[in-house]
Amino acid sequence: MIRHIVCWKFLAHAGGAPRAENLRKAKAMLEDLPGKIPEVLSLEVGIDSTQGPASFDLALNGTFASASALETYQRHPEHVNVVGFLRLVQSEKMVVDYEISGQ
Repeated sequence: MIRHIVCWKFLAHAGGAPRAENLRKAKAMLEDLPGKIPEVLSLEVGIDSTQGPASFDLALNGTFASASALETYQRHPEHVNVVGFLRLVQSEKMVVDYEISGQ
């Protein structure tokens, strides 16, 4: 099993909308992916509530059966569409993928 974690910092204003609106839109788009991409075993998306100086604005925590399942997800047209939106509104992104031990 593979854990896929992604965090984003959003621009204050992008695509004609403020950060808060883009965060809600991105969260909804990401939460819609499991119903469209069978390789997603689980997916949780959250908007940061602390807004601390080291905080990112949005986080995704997903699980996939294998590295190849993760790769299939990343190439899926629905995911590619979400990535296109995120690239317009993000100022920073970080990703961590790791094998879940004992699974």
